[in-house]
Amino acid sequence: MSQTLIIQAHPDPKSFNAQLAQRYADAMQKTGHTATILSLGALDFDPVLRAGFSDQQALEPDLQRAQALIKEAKHLVWVYPTWWGHWPALLKGFIDRVFLPGWAFKNTGKALPEPLLKGRTARILSTMDSPWWWYWLAHGRAGHRALKHATLQYVGVRTIGQDTLYKHRTKTPQALEAWLQHIETLAQRDAGRLAG
Repeated sequence: MSQTLIIQAHPDPKSFNAQLAQRYADAMQKTGHTATILSLGALDFDPVLRAGFSDQQALEPDLQRAQALIKEAKHLVWVYPTWWGHWPALLKGFIDRVFLPGWAFKNTGKALPEPLLKGRTARILSTMDSPWWWYWLAHGRAGHRALKHATLQYVGVRTIGQDTLYKHRTKTPQALEAWLQHIETLAQRDAGRLAG
């Protein structure tokens, strides 16, 4: 069983987000925990939910595997760049296609559906070019709030942390390395939670 699934949503495999995901995975594995990276840019799937929820759209093999990895994981780590105040289209398309009724949640006729992914935790790790105050004051942390509340909480996943590297492109190599070391510390802390 993969205890931790890292969903890396930057389409460029050479991006800093890819490095971030790898550093988190390596730190987890050093503690004896398993960690799998799911790089969305390497998956073969249609990101468009063609008929909305009015008809079923067959899942491609890569999305079937993604569902299996999410089901067996205890901890989900979401790694993505914030573009236009939100997640990349690749991540939105992945969520639309994977977090389906009957799999991630069950409609019961009540005000809120029954979440089907309970018992899992999540950590959100993101990068952006904007300063923190702009994202917080001008955008109300829209992307983070949507992922934490409208997606993860909705399906029963509890978010235990949200960390963002602001003004990413202006950072020195030393500052980027310091942030990667911070990510290692978070991974070790999360491994301790999983062990407990």
